[in-house]
Amino acid sequence: MSDVHDAQLALACLDYTRLQEHDSEDAMCQFVAQINTAYALPAALCVYPQWLQLTRRELDNRNLQQIPLATVTNFPTGDEDLTTVLAQTREALQLGTNEIDLVLPYRALQLGDEQKALEYVRQSRELCAKKAKLKVIIESGELSLSQVRIASRIAIAGGADFIKTSTGKVAINATPEAVAVIFDEVAHSERAVGVKVSGGVKNLSQAQLYLDMAVNTMGGAWLTPFNFRFGASSLLGELYKVL
Repeated sequence: MSDVHDAQLALACLDYTRLQEHDSEDAMCQFVAQINTAYALPAALCVYPQWLQLTRRELDNRNLQQIPLATVTNFPTGDEDLTTVLAQTREALQLGTNEIDLVLPYRALQLGDEQKALEYVRQSRELCAKKAKLKVIIESGELSLSQVRIASRIAIAGGADFIKTSTGKVAINATPEAVAVIFDEVAHSERAVGVKVSGGVKNLSQAQLYLDMAVNTMGGAWLTPFNFRFGASSLLGELYKVL
């Protein structure tokens, strides 16, 4: 495939992300303004819950109502108690999110508490049912590859729509080794589960690595925004340069 084709595909699979700790209305408006309607639209925009309504307003003002909104819960540490996480989820749904990116309590998983991790996914899934997609962030860079496999199985068992690698807030984010494990689990799942590669994908060549992995593992027909996403903030502009 050509670079232009791959850039178009990566753009269509992009969760265009703005998760800065201290932001402003002007910054969020500028974030939305970066979308160039001459090309494929991003698969979703991912923002903090407090910016959901403003982001939707800005999209509506540009007649981009078709772009879904995603937000995060238990983010970024994965250490919130379950009651708080479920409250975050309810609020986000009320604010109009279409997708929830939940951070798995991966530190509990590291200590061997698989049941706690499963409950976070299951109960979040119950709230999201028929309302929003659930993407489970396993924070793969903080886990061993065997733990990445366990976390992926937990996400699948709990009802996740996507397994997402990373928050982008730790030292190591997406890696080909971890993504290969996730793809292996998704390929052997009894139900359809997507994959979101997030953290450290900043240019087309990096994106192409994961696009190739997806095709080689799952097949070309699988590689659509319904099954595969990138989570990135700077990738949008780099793809525009190629296009």
